[in-house]
Amino acid sequence: MSQRIKRINELLKREVSQIILKEIDFYNILVTITEVNTSSDLRQAKIKISSLPQEKNELALEIIKKNIFQIQKEINKKLQMNPIPRLVFEIDKTEIKAQRIEELLSKNKA
Repeated sequence: MSQRIKRINELLKREVSQIILKEIDFYNILVTITEVNTSSDLRQAKIKISSLPQEKNELALEIIKKNIFQIQKEINKKLQMNPIPRLVFEIDKTEIKAQRIEELLSKNKA
């Protein structure tokens, strides 16, 4: 991964986090951006989110998808680059997988 892509990933993570924090109401769900992966041609950025409580992951993703146009519009205003990546949101499943592995390991020890 090039240095430019890494810097763009960090920039998108910071800017999208600020937009989500200020503009979107999640109804007592804490939403965190865990990872941003921008394609090498800068056409698309996959943004992985996590929420607390974890049972509300789907609801948080649904709320973000309803507001995707607003988020993309704000990013288009803030970023001074061309092309501006199209944002795609996904649920980060690594925490869920890690929790499952931890459960299996604790069962195995007992």
